Amino acid sequence: MKHKLFTIISILMVLIPWSILPLRSFSWALESPTAEIMIFSYAVFMILSGIFTILAYCKGKVQNVFMKICLIINSIYAFFGVIAIGMMVLPAAM
Repeated sequence: MKHKLFTIISILMVLIPWSILPLRSFSWALESPTAEIMIFSYAVFMILSGIFTILAYCKGKVQNVFMKICLIINSIYAFFGVIAIGMMVLPAAM
């Protein structure tokens, strides 16, 4: 039961970052403070989903086909989430 729950959560975590595309079609989402907050929030979510999937796969021993796919996708999401946050934070520090 735990394995199925972790797999379902990981699959949902793969799909949720794509919800930024319809949100960005609104004009209020493109304005300065809202856009940065949305991008930062999605980047943090992608990092956390990558960490969750890695922990569920390695420590939780949830190693089925769907988790392997989610592991790859969420790891890529986490990598780009770190890059997005770095791009937001580093220019402000310089």
